[in-house]
Amino acid sequence: MYTLDDLMPGRLVRLTMVVLIMVFGMLVAGNLPVFAQGTGSPQSNAPYRENTLSKQSDSELWRALKQGRPGLATTKRAEDGVAINTDGVWWAQLRQSNGPLIRYGAAGLLAVIGTLSLFFMLRGRLKIEGGRSRNKIARFSVTHRVVHWGIAVLFLLLAFTGLVLLFGRPVLIPVVGKAAYSALATASMQTHNLFGPIFILSLVALFITFIRGNFPTLTDIKWVLSAGGMFGGHASSGRYNAGEKAWFWVAILVGLTLSASGILLSFPDALGTRNLLQLSQISHVIAALVFIGFALGHIYLATIGTQGTLEGMIDGEVDENWARTHHDRWFAEIKATKGANRP
Repeated sequence: MYTLDDLMPGRLVRLTMVVLIMVFGMLVAGNLPVFAQGTGSPQSNAPYRENTLSKQSDSELWRALKQGRPGLATTKRAEDGVAINTDGVWWAQLRQSNGPLIRYGAAGLLAVIGTLSLFFMLRGRLKIEGGRSRNKIARFSVTHRVVHWGIAVLFLLLAFTGLVLLFGRPVLIPVVGKAAYSALATASMQTHNLFGPIFILSLVALFITFIRGNFPTLTDIKWVLSAGGMFGGHASSGRYNAGEKAWFWVAILVGLTLSASGILLSFPDALGTRNLLQLSQISHVIAALVFIGFALGHIYLATIGTQGTLEGMIDGEVDENWARTHHDRWFAEIKATKGANRP
């Protein structure tokens, strides 16, 4: 029999990752036979309806089409019956394979990776002042760790599938070919739609679990002015420093943007007009790139960037010298509380 602590978060996280990878693999495998046969041009079965625009001359007809003038339609929405949606030209230009969204998005992510790499080469790993004390202090509960790793696994899956859909055409098609990319892209879209709602629920759990201690204080200003002690000196902080608080609020606010735009894009016919859906897609992509950029910094600092940080989210405990180095105010409070409770 395993206890709850035995299962969480290590074994549970590994099991969750295996399940998600299996689901994604099955989706990819399920789409391979379809795209191996090739794809044809879809044919519309909609009956032809005479449009009032057809009674005009060719020049008048073309002018009306370019202006987005509506014709005959069975429904009464403003955009129905519009043959050419001229308001969508900016959207098409922005999101095309060689458009600014792809170029600047890729440049931004590469800039983050390059900055982190350069910082690591110049500064190296941030060591624990005084070395390890071999005395542990509790930092995160089982609930904290389960919520953190749950949303972390979902984020990695959604980030991977989203990047496949965003950069797949210019990056993957030249490497794997159109047929293989079609299967991968379709599986990525299905996986994205399947686990997106679960990510929204995980975001709510993240907010409820970690909101305590993540409000700004005057100590955070001093921490920012000293750059968190990354270039020498000591930066005092409480349970969470200013950088961790910034990451928390970015995750919540950008996550809300991703959630709202994702819901609109999942139900386009019921929830949005074409213009609203265009804005939703652009905001979804930009928010995702911002989220991924901050996440890269968070992952770097929690792993190779700072000694002893990841232990708190794996074991729930950190070395006392680590706590004194990075969160001295919180460490003093914990020690004072233990001293007051001591008989």
